[in-house]
Amino acid sequence: MKKFALGLLVILTISVLAACGRTTYEIALVTDHGPVDDRSFNQGAWEGVEAYAEEHGLTYTYFRPAENSGAARLDAIRLAAEAGAKIIVTPGFAFSEAVYRAQDEFPDIKFILLDATPSLDGNMNIGDNTLSIFYAEEQAGFLVGYAAVKEGLHNLGFFGGVSVPAVIRFGVGFIEGAEYAAREDNVDISINYRYLGTFDAVPANRVLASSWYQGGTDVIFVAAGGAINNAVTAAEELDNKWVIGANVDQISLSDVILTSSLKQLKDSVYMAIDEFYNDEFRGGEAITLTAAEGGVGIPDNFERFEIFTAEMYDTIVNKLISGEIVVTSSHTITLPDDLDLERTTVNIDN
Repeated sequence: MKKFALGLLVILTISVLAACGRTTYEIALVTDHGPVDDRSFNQGAWEGVEAYAEEHGLTYTYFRPAENSGAARLDAIRLAAEAGAKIIVTPGFAFSEAVYRAQDEFPDIKFILLDATPSLDGNMNIGDNTLSIFYAEEQAGFLVGYAAVKEGLHNLGFFGGVSVPAVIRFGVGFIEGAEYAAREDNVDISINYRYLGTFDAVPANRVLASSWYQGGTDVIFVAAGGAINNAVTAAEELDNKWVIGANVDQISLSDVILTSSLKQLKDSVYMAIDEFYNDEFRGGEAITLTAAEGGVGIPDNFERFEIFTAEMYDTIVNKLISGEIVVTSSHTITLPDDLDLERTTVNIDN
């Protein structure tokens, strides 16, 4: 059996190397530094790969970098290329540098880069063999903020992992959605807002979540990867406290998950792979998927809501699709100057 590069953990999920030669894989995913079943970004992208490959009888696998570094991600991409990949999916902004280098190193391989454009030292270049896919997180955040306030939760919290554009859009949208619902219902709301500086579950995050809940926060929207586990643990220790997940449907994590702010990772990866196999791959482009394309939303499971309904959701999402509501998209840590906070107190701690 062939040994791969020393120090690089490679996980093959479908078949093993044949005794008389190496099995090749047409479609590959390179995970970010977390596991493929992280119930977040990696998992959503993997489900898209898996669904397309299984449906069309194609070989597929994933590779996990040895460490959280650009060099390790590039090494994993090289192993995917060595394994015969025709198209490689890379989920997350941390792949910007690795794909920037890999798209030139492997011009015959197509790359799907989620939430980022290939860039290095401030230079951005989307190669003809790369498609960058973004999502309107501000709309996704808006929808869960709106739903929470409509549900009667007026003291809200936001955990963002790192203040990168996608996370900021989640947070700003969350505030605007909550405020919109507060104006409709003529209620006052408050929001605690924090960038954690990490996407990992660390004890400090649990302490912070507990202090917010004990101070009156009803629900925390967590756009911070594995840190959702900290908020869940804190909520489970108290009565009537809730958590909102991000990226994928996380309701199975715990009974305290109210809903999730979805980026349709599975569907968008499936779409991009399908375009590749139909000679319609949009290389050299960056696209943003909004509610109009079904790119963002919340799960169609409303069982944990007592007040907010599917009909209310359809009404508000249609206002986003029609353009009646336009949500701010900010790439700065602070809130945009024109945000109307007439009924909202926001405590920002960067």
